[in-house]
Amino acid sequence: MKTRRSRWLKQLHLWHWVSSAICLVGLLLFTVTGVTLNHAADIEGRPRVTTRDAQLPESLAAALSGGPHTGRGALPAAIAAWLSRELGVELAGRDAEWSAGEAYVSLPRPGGDSWLTLARPSGEVTYERTDRGWISYLNDLHKGRNTGSVWRWFIDIFAGACLVFAITGLVLLQLHSRNRPSTWPLVGLGLLAPLLLVLLFLH
Repeated sequence: MKTRRSRWLKQLHLWHWVSSAICLVGLLLFTVTGVTLNHAADIEGRPRVTTRDAQLPESLAAALSGGPHTGRGALPAAIAAWLSRELGVELAGRDAEWSAGEAYVSLPRPGGDSWLTLARPSGEVTYERTDRGWISYLNDLHKGRNTGSVWRWFIDIFAGACLVFAITGLVLLQLHSRNRPSTWPLVGLGLLAPLLLVLLFLH
């Protein structure tokens, strides 16, 4: 019996410290950004807006004028490649909104926003980029806002590791609680405090 309990304790400690190591940096990030999000109105941001203009070559302007008149769809590959070279804009997986007068591409991202328009048939290009600073960038990472599928996968894996960390910690508390009488009152306080706040102040 002691051997089995000892084996379980070793496994729980192993899972607990491995999951805590995986979670450590993520927990620091999400804890700090939890505070900054909670005080977003008190933290002044100074957006920096950059605007650039360009002109498509005649051959590409002709390709632009021959695009769809309405709806959504990707820019022609040659135009997307030219914009990448000239403006450093990555358009992979981005659709444009086509109308009779222009093609408009929205380029949201963490910590800011950007967009570009291509006038038809003149080929005039306007690109605007807004940066809201590092705090806004980290806040958007916290929310998973405009971060793409890879970051969403990271959040899911991180949440799973946190769950393992919390469950193994709870089981370890239970196993050691006999020698630590304050264990369950403290756990109960951790449950009761937010519950009372919700019941008394959030309606």
